[in-house]
Amino acid sequence: MLQCFYPNEYLDSTYMIDFEKKFKQGYRGIIFDIDNTLVPHGLPADERAVALFKRLKNIGYKVTMLSNNKEPRVKMFCDAVDAPYIYKAGKPNPNKYREAMKNMGTDEKNTLFVGDQIFTDVWGANKAGIYSILVKPIHPREEIQIVLKRYLEKIVLIGYHRSVRKK
Repeated sequence: MLQCFYPNEYLDSTYMIDFEKKFKQGYRGIIFDIDNTLVPHGLPADERAVALFKRLKNIGYKVTMLSNNKEPRVKMFCDAVDAPYIYKAGKPNPNKYREAMKNMGTDEKNTLFVGDQIFTDVWGANKAGIYSILVKPIHPREEIQIVLKRYLEKIVLIGYHRSVRKK
Protein backbone atom coordinates (compact mmCIF):
# COMPACT_ATOMS: atom_id res chain seq x y z
CA MET A 1 0.00 0.00 0.00
CA LEU A 2 2.79 2.44 0.85
CA GLN A 3 5.28 1.04 -1.68
CA CYS A 4 4.76 4.00 -4.02
CA PHE A 5 6.57 6.09 -1.40
CA TYR A 6 9.52 3.72 -0.92
CA PRO A 7 12.89 4.87 -2.27
CA ASN A 8 15.19 2.49 -4.11
CA GLU A 9 17.87 3.39 -1.56
CA TYR A 10 17.92 5.19 1.77
CA LEU A 11 21.24 6.68 2.88
CA ASP A 12 22.52 8.97 5.62
CA SER A 13 23.76 11.66 3.24
CA THR A 14 24.02 12.72 -0.39
CA TYR A 15 27.74 12.94 0.20
CA MET A 16 27.92 9.19 0.92
CA ILE A 17 26.58 8.12 -2.48
CA ASP A 18 29.12 6.23 -4.60
CA PHE A 19 28.52 8.24 -7.77
CA GLU A 20 31.42 6.54 -9.57
CA LYS A 21 29.77 3.16 -9.02
CA LYS A 22 26.42 4.47 -10.22
CA PHE A 23 28.11 5.81 -13.37
CA LYS A 24 29.64 2.38 -14.03
CA GLN A 25 26.11 0.94 -13.64
CA GLY A 26 24.98 3.17 -16.53
CA TYR A 27 23.51 6.23 -14.85
CA ARG A 28 24.25 9.47 -16.70
CA GLY A 29 21.92 12.07 -15.21
CA ILE A 30 21.14 13.14 -11.65
CA ILE A 31 18.23 15.26 -10.53
CA PHE A 32 18.73 16.79 -7.09
CA ASP A 33 16.54 18.47 -4.55
CA ILE A 34 18.44 21.30 -2.82
CA ASP A 35 17.23 22.12 0.68
CA ASN A 36 18.27 19.61 3.33
CA THR A 37 19.56 17.34 0.57
CA LEU A 38 22.69 19.31 -0.39
CA VAL A 39 22.74 22.14 2.17
CA PRO A 40 20.65 23.11 5.21
CA HIS A 41 17.32 24.72 4.31
CA GLY A 42 17.72 28.14 2.68
CA LEU A 43 21.51 28.32 2.82
CA PRO A 44 23.78 28.99 -0.16
CA ALA A 45 26.01 26.35 -1.68
CA ASP A 46 28.96 25.54 0.55
CA GLU A 47 32.43 24.26 -0.37
CA ARG A 48 31.27 20.65 -0.05
CA ALA A 49 28.40 21.18 -2.52
CA VAL A 50 30.62 23.03 -4.99
CA ALA A 51 33.21 20.24 -4.81
CA LEU A 52 30.52 17.59 -5.33
CA PHE A 53 29.27 19.20 -8.53
CA LYS A 54 32.79 19.56 -9.91
CA ARG A 55 33.32 15.87 -9.16
CA LEU A 56 30.05 14.87 -10.83
CA LYS A 57 30.91 16.82 -13.99
CA ASN A 58 34.38 15.23 -14.06
CA ILE A 59 32.80 11.79 -13.82
CA GLY A 60 30.60 12.67 -16.81
CA TYR A 61 27.17 13.31 -15.28
CA LYS A 62 24.56 15.78 -16.42
CA VAL A 63 22.79 17.35 -13.43
CA THR A 64 19.67 19.40 -12.80
CA MET A 65 18.22 20.87 -9.61
CA LEU A 66 14.49 20.35 -9.14
CA SER A 67 12.96 22.48 -6.42
CA ASN A 68 9.53 23.56 -5.26
CA ASN A 69 11.10 26.83 -4.12
CA LYS A 70 10.90 30.16 -5.90
CA GLU A 71 13.54 31.14 -8.42
CA PRO A 72 15.68 33.52 -6.30
CA ARG A 73 16.48 30.77 -3.76
CA VAL A 74 17.12 28.12 -6.42
CA LYS A 75 19.16 30.42 -8.68
CA MET A 76 21.42 31.48 -5.78
CA PHE A 77 22.40 27.85 -5.15
CA CYS A 78 22.63 26.79 -8.80
CA ASP A 79 24.78 29.75 -9.84
CA ALA A 80 27.33 28.71 -7.20
CA VAL A 81 27.49 25.08 -8.38
CA ASP A 82 27.06 25.96 -12.08
CA ALA A 83 24.02 23.76 -12.61
CA PRO A 84 20.74 24.16 -14.49
CA TYR A 85 17.53 24.19 -12.49
CA ILE A 86 13.77 24.01 -12.51
CA TYR A 87 12.03 26.02 -9.80
CA LYS A 88 8.42 25.86 -8.58
CA ALA A 89 8.51 22.26 -9.82
CA GLY A 90 5.27 21.13 -8.20
CA LYS A 91 6.79 17.92 -6.86
CA PRO A 92 5.50 15.20 -6.66
CA ASN A 93 4.03 15.87 -10.11
CA PRO A 94 6.29 13.86 -12.45
CA ASN A 95 6.14 16.34 -15.36
CA LYS A 96 9.11 18.46 -14.22
CA TYR A 97 11.17 15.33 -13.55
CA ARG A 98 10.54 14.42 -17.20
CA GLU A 99 11.43 17.95 -18.29
CA ALA A 100 14.72 17.69 -16.37
CA MET A 101 15.52 14.39 -18.10
CA LYS A 102 14.70 15.85 -21.51
CA ASN A 103 16.98 18.82 -20.81
CA MET A 104 19.82 16.50 -19.75
CA GLY A 105 19.29 14.11 -22.67
CA THR A 106 18.63 11.21 -20.30
CA ASP A 107 15.69 8.91 -19.63
CA GLU A 108 14.11 6.89 -16.83
CA LYS A 109 16.67 4.09 -17.13
CA ASN A 110 19.81 6.21 -16.74
CA THR A 111 18.68 8.96 -14.36
CA LEU A 112 18.94 9.10 -10.56
CA PHE A 113 16.98 11.32 -8.22
CA VAL A 114 18.35 12.39 -4.81
CA GLY A 115 16.16 14.10 -2.21
CA ASP A 116 15.27 14.23 1.48
CA GLN A 117 11.46 14.09 1.44
CA ILE A 118 9.27 11.08 0.78
CA PHE A 119 5.99 12.75 -0.19
CA THR A 120 7.49 15.18 -2.69
CA ASP A 121 10.93 14.02 -3.84
CA VAL A 122 10.71 10.23 -3.74
CA TRP A 123 7.06 9.90 -4.68
CA GLY A 124 7.55 12.18 -7.68
CA ALA A 125 10.67 10.32 -8.83
CA ASN A 126 8.87 7.01 -8.46
CA LYS A 127 5.90 8.31 -10.46
CA ALA A 128 8.33 9.41 -13.18
CA GLY A 129 9.98 5.95 -13.16
CA ILE A 130 13.35 7.23 -11.93
CA TYR A 131 15.67 5.44 -9.49
CA SER A 132 15.15 7.29 -6.21
CA ILE A 133 17.62 7.82 -3.39
CA LEU A 134 16.26 9.19 -0.14
CA VAL A 135 18.78 10.87 2.14
CA LYS A 136 18.37 11.95 5.74
CA PRO A 137 17.83 15.70 6.15
CA ILE A 138 21.06 17.61 6.74
CA HIS A 139 19.64 19.86 9.44
CA PRO A 140 16.61 19.61 11.77
CA ARG A 141 15.52 23.23 11.17
CA GLU A 142 12.66 23.11 8.66
CA GLU A 143 9.44 24.89 7.76
CA ILE A 144 6.44 23.82 9.85
CA GLN A 145 4.66 22.01 6.99
CA ILE A 146 7.76 19.87 6.45
CA VAL A 147 8.08 19.12 10.16
CA LEU A 148 4.50 17.81 10.14
CA LYS A 149 5.18 15.63 7.08
CA ARG A 150 8.21 14.12 8.81
CA TYR A 151 5.86 12.39 11.29
CA LEU A 152 4.03 10.69 8.42
CA GLU A 153 7.35 9.84 6.78
CA LYS A 154 8.31 7.86 9.89
CA ILE A 155 5.33 5.56 9.27
CA VAL A 156 6.37 5.02 5.65
CA LEU A 157 9.98 4.36 6.70
CA ILE A 158 8.87 1.65 9.13
CA GLY A 159 7.22 -0.16 6.22
CA TYR A 160 10.22 0.50 3.99
CA HIS A 161 12.67 -0.97 6.53
CA ARG A 162 10.46 -4.05 6.95
CA SER A 163 10.35 -4.59 3.18
CA VAL A 164 14.13 -4.23 2.90
CA ARG A 165 14.66 -6.84 5.65
CA LYS A 166 12.44 -9.31 3.76
CA LYS A 167 14.59 -9.11 0.63
